[in-house]
Amino acid sequence: MMSHSHQGSYRWVIVAAGALMTCVALGAMFSLAIFQEPIALDTGWSHIGIASAMTLNFIVMGIGGFVWGAASDRFGPRAVVLVGAALLGLALVLSSRAVTLLQFQLTYGILVGIAASTFFAPMIAATTAWFDEHRGLAVSLVSAGMGVAPMTISPFARYLISAYDWRTAMLIIGIGAWVLLLPAALLVRRAPESADDDVGAAPVGGATAMGSLPAERGSARLSDVFRSPQFIVLGLTFFACCAAHSGPIFHMVSYATICGVAPMAAVSIYSVEGLAGLGGRLIYGSLADRVGVKPVIVGGLLIQAIALMGYLFVSRLGEFYALAIIFGSAYGGVMPLYAVLAREYFGQKIIGTVFGAATMLSSLGMAFGPLIGGWIFDHFANYSWLFIGSALVGLGAAAIALAFPPLPGERGRQVVGTAE
Repeated sequence: MMSHSHQGSYRWVIVAAGALMTCVALGAMFSLAIFQEPIALDTGWSHIGIASAMTLNFIVMGIGGFVWGAASDRFGPRAVVLVGAALLGLALVLSSRAVTLLQFQLTYGILVGIAASTFFAPMIAATTAWFDEHRGLAVSLVSAGMGVAPMTISPFARYLISAYDWRTAMLIIGIGAWVLLLPAALLVRRAPESADDDVGAAPVGGATAMGSLPAERGSARLSDVFRSPQFIVLGLTFFACCAAHSGPIFHMVSYATICGVAPMAAVSIYSVEGLAGLGGRLIYGSLADRVGVKPVIVGGLLIQAIALMGYLFVSRLGEFYALAIIFGSAYGGVMPLYAVLAREYFGQKIIGTVFGAATMLSSLGMAFGPLIGGWIFDHFANYSWLFIGSALVGLGAAAIALAFPPLPGERGRQVVGTAE
C-alpha cells in the first residue's frame, strides 16, 4: 500500500504521463497537415486521398475510444496504454514505408487512429480516480497535451522534412514515439482503492429521484447507463460542442487568407488558438473545482458560440488573434470537463466505458465539421454560413447543457434539506 504522502505526489506523475501521451499521440496524428504537401509532391498521390487518412483517424478514434475505455475499466490503464505506445510507433514506421496510397491510408488512417485512441479516455479515467480535490485541474492538465502538440510535434515534423524527407521524418517520429511513450506507459498504475470510488454512482437500491441511475451502487448496467438522462445530456452536449467548433478550426486558416491575411500569418492564428486552449484548460479547470462543473461548461459553451458569431465581423490579423484567444480558451477549457461530469455522475468503476462512449459521439461531431465547411465554401464561395451555423449549434450545445440533472452531491443536499 502506498503511504498517503507518496500517493499524493504520485498522482502528479500520472498527470505528467497522461499529458505526454496525449501530446505525442495527437501531435503525431495531426502532423498529417504538415506532411500532406511533401507526400503529394513526392508520390503524386491526390491531396484528398492523403487527407482522407485524417477522416479515417477521427472515425477509428471514436470507435477506439469506446473500446479502449471499456478495456481500461476491465484490465487497468497500464495494459491499454502499453499496447497503444507499441502500436503508435509501429503505425508511423509502417506509414513511412508505404508504397501505395491504400497502404498509407490503412497504416496512417486506421493504425494511427487506433493507437491514438488508447491514450485519451483511459488516461483521463485513470486521472479522475487519483484525484478527489483538484480533479478539474488534473483532468485539464492531462488533456493539455493536445494543446501543446501543434506547438511541438508539428514544428518538429516540419524541421525533419526540411532536413531529410517526409519518409525519414515520419520514421524518426515513429521511433521517437516508442522512446517516449513505452517508459511513460510503465509509470501508469491504478489509483489505490478509496472510499470515494463509488461516489457519483446511484444510491443503493436505485432511488427513483430525478438524476439517479436505476442500479445498485457502483454496478449500473450499461444499458441503463446509456439510457439515463445524465448520459443522454452528456453525449449530446459533447457532440454539439465538437460539431460547433471543428469546422471553424479546420477552415480558419483558409478563411483568414480569403480575408487578406498573409498565409504564414494565417497559420500563426492556429498557434495562438492552441496557446489560448492551454490557458483556457487551466482557468476553466480551476474554476470548475471552485464553483462546480455545470456552470463552467454552460458559460464556456456560450462564450464559444458568441466567438463563432464574432468571426463574421473580423478581417484583420489583430482581430483574428483577439478572437482566437477567446475562442481557443473557451473550447479548450470546456473539453476536459465532460470527463469530470462523467466521473461525478457514474462513479469510478465504469468511467472508462462511459467517457469512451461520450468521446465516440464527440469524434463524430468533429468528423462532420470539416466536410460541411468544405461543402458550404464550394456552394457559396464564402464561409459566412459555416460561422452562422456553427454559432447556432454552439448555442444549442449550451441549451442542452442547461438540462444536466443535479449532481449526486447536490441531490444529496436537496434530499437532506427536505427531510429536516
